[in-house]
Amino acid sequence: MDGRVEGVQGSVVDVRFAEGSEPGVREALSIPGPPPRDLEVLSHPEPGLARGLALQSTSGVRRGDVVHALGGPLTVPVGEGVLGRLMDCTGRQLDGGPPIEAAERLPIHRPPPTLDRHRSLLEPLHTGVKIVDLLCPFARGGKTGLFGGAGVGKTLLLVEFIGAVLEAHRGYAIFAGIGERIREGHELWSDLRRAGLMDRTAMVFGQMDAPPGLRLRVPHAALTLAEDFRDRAGADVLLLMDNIFRFVQAGMETSALAGYVPSRVGYQPTLATELAEVEERIASTVDGAITSVQAVYVPADDLTDPGAAAVIEHLDAQVVLTRGRASAGLYPAVDPLRSHSRLLDPAAVGLRHYELAEQVRGVLARYRDLEDVIAMLGMDELSREDRQLVQRARRLDRFLTQPFKVSEAFTGRGGVRVPLLDTLGGCERILSGEFDELEEHHLFMIGGLADLERVSS
Repeated sequence: MDGRVEGVQGSVVDVRFAEGSEPGVREALSIPGPPPRDLEVLSHPEPGLARGLALQSTSGVRRGDVVHALGGPLTVPVGEGVLGRLMDCTGRQLDGGPPIEAAERLPIHRPPPTLDRHRSLLEPLHTGVKIVDLLCPFARGGKTGLFGGAGVGKTLLLVEFIGAVLEAHRGYAIFAGIGERIREGHELWSDLRRAGLMDRTAMVFGQMDAPPGLRLRVPHAALTLAEDFRDRAGADVLLLMDNIFRFVQAGMETSALAGYVPSRVGYQPTLATELAEVEERIASTVDGAITSVQAVYVPADDLTDPGAAAVIEHLDAQVVLTRGRASAGLYPAVDPLRSHSRLLDPAAVGLRHYELAEQVRGVLARYRDLEDVIAMLGMDELSREDRQLVQRARRLDRFLTQPFKVSEAFTGRGGVRVPLLDTLGGCERILSGEFDELEEHHLFMIGGLADLERVSS
């Protein structure tokens, strides 16, 4: 059934159909080109009128233009054919290659796994990054928020996570770029190709200058790709989203254009529902697991902001990167005191890991308290016990740094991924005082126990 454009307001297009034949909510529409434009039905303001959300620019669209109802929801290609490719949420290639051919296309809107298919077992997903595995372990099939501004190593950490999961679990990685600057997107694409990771990675992008409708549907499309690998191949899938807060902002724009009454601080009244539709699809099932790492922007560093708070309540772990640690050269610049995970529990990681992590955090917290005293009065004014604690804390800080494999070409250092047992053993030996006589710079940017033995001999 065809309709006609009745009005255009920004990215919202009203289409008139014969009364009783209008397409359903979330069905796809198409305005013939060139260039062709895709719409998704948002609502029915009145009988015979479908209000559609444009996924491309509406420049040049006129009243009276023909609109085709496609008879179903938006779909994306899935399967092995998407690996190594860069696309938008409709499956159109963005990498300059040929059109993406796939044996099957699936709807971007799908229900989350049913309760009987969920795996309730809470288990860590080891990344080989010492400070993350020790203090804020990822949950397999869970959601981790990565908080960090520009220049603190966030992109390198994301790429290292991709490499770790693909190497350790022979899984797949899906990257969702939501509102990305074109420079950031190109750098990430180049980093992945340089690291040899694109052959098991697919990327879905909605750039910063894309219409809000396209940015709003990037996570849904990326999740469809991830779900196919999880359910069909039984694989572990790492889903990276940068930035999930821009998904919230796209929802704000869409809500305003559609005429909805805003909620708190101008956010859309459907904020909680829109986020839950995305977050609840990220799950571990009897077939495989989707583990998500989401970059989260916090407006004005206010964690009580409704947009940030709505995201945070879905997370299993929070990894906070700080500019202070980055400027000190302590990479990855993860703040050990502000980062945490619900998996850091004896029932999930074991008593040894839990107690050691608490001990490490306690030593580093005491060192943080003493830093002002040291800066003003010097180390000599501290008690013997506090001087010993500071020395061990500084060695822990340096031991928890490590060179990444994806940065070898830039730093000249061979990258390492450290088994959890090596991380635990190294921290225990530092806390016991075994390396009190070793110069702390020897512990900087090394790997696990083997490297500790080498530098101490």
